[in-house]
This record gives sequence, structure tokens and C-alpha cells, in this order.
Amino acid sequence: MAKSGKKYVEVKKKIDPQKKYTVEDAVNLVLESAYAKFDESVDVALRLGVDPRHADQMVRGSIVLPHGTGKTTRVLVFAKGEKEKEAIEAGADYAGAEDLAEKIQGGWLDFDKVIATPDTMGTVGKLGKILGPRGLMPNPKVGTVTFDVSKAVAEMKAGRVDFRVDKVGIVHCSIGKVSFGREKIIDNVKALLEMIMKLKPSSSKGTYLKSFTVSSTMGPGVKVDTVEVPSLLK
Repeated sequence: MAKSGKKYVEVKKKIDPQKKYTVEDAVNLVLESAYAKFDESVDVALRLGVDPRHADQMVRGSIVLPHGTGKTTRVLVFAKGEKEKEAIEAGADYAGAEDLAEKIQGGWLDFDKVIATPDTMGTVGKLGKILGPRGLMPNPKVGTVTFDVSKAVAEMKAGRVDFRVDKVGIVHCSIGKVSFGREKIIDNVKALLEMIMKLKPSSSKGTYLKSFTVSSTMGPGVKVDTVEVPSLLK
């Protein structure tokens, strides 16, 4: 087993592993515990009371966080003609069709998000084995297959995040940077929680939000008391 570094061990002493904190206190602890020399990301892990093996309990969606994620997002758009021009004017880093598909098949993957117009999905579909495992495959359910490329690109550049529950029922999501400070991180947390709660499947029975942990890139996780979430969102 890998041995934890001295700084990690020191900051972990500040956190009671048996305690569940309020969102505000958890965020404070995470920010106070960040020790890396770079601007760490702040991430959340939400364990949901769903069984992703059933299609009607798959939780997935997207949201433009109030304060973005603090990350520079490289956006690639599969489009032709006027829509290709529209994508570039909207701020896309790359736009095209067959030419981009050939580059990707050759191993090029210098982008973070992919958008496609419906008429290019025949080309994009051939890249499923490359884009799919990396979570980059465009999907109409999250608005990345659309003719409104200007809006989609703008949202991606503004800090939109796409999320989906994994095979064990957990949603992982980055909600900002340590440099954002307490208030902006809490605003982003609230926005994400509101979206997650709205997406609760009708077939999900019992407790929906089972556990909630906040952490920085290098720091330990801080457990949040899920009982207080409804009052937080009022």
C-alpha cells in the first residue's frame, strides 16, 4: 500500500472521519486543507440510491455552473458548411467533419468536449470506440448533438459540466478551484445538488442521496451530512 505524504497526514488530522459536516463547514475544511503548490480542483462524489443497471434509473445530465469550473475547455465541433463557420465564430477550438475524424482515428485527442450536428453523426458514429470510453461521444440527451452549435459551444466555454452515475451509483464532478473561495464553491455545489435532485428517477425508492463527499485534488475527502441538503436548497 502506498504511504501518504507528510502534508496529507497533517491536513487529515483536521478532519474527523466519523463526522458528517454541513456543506459550509465541509467546504471550509477542504479549502483550508489544500496544500499543493498548484490551484487544486474541488470535487464532489455523490452516492445515489439508484441501480444504473436499469435504464430507468440512469442519472445523467449537464449544468452550467454559476462560476464555471476554472478550467480551460478545448471544444471540438463536428459540423459542415455554415454550421462549421458558426462553431468557430462561437469560440470552438476545432471544427470540421471527415478531416477531424481522420485525425482522431490517427490518435489525435487534444480536446476536452465534443459537439456534433445531427447530419455529421454518421461520421462521428465511426469514432464510438475511441470517444465513448473517454466520455467524449456526443449525445442528444445532454445537448451535445444539436444544430444550435453557438449555444452549445458558449455553454462549454462557460464551464458546463456533464455528469452521469457510474456503475456503482456514484456521480463524480468537479465544481471549481480552491482559488474560487468559499462563496463561489458553495454556489456551485448548490447548483449541482439542485440538478441532481431534479433528476431523481421515479423508480428510485428509499433514500436517494445516500452520501456526499467533498475534496480537493490532493486533499482528503470530507463527508457532508445529507440530511441538511433539502434545507440548503430552499
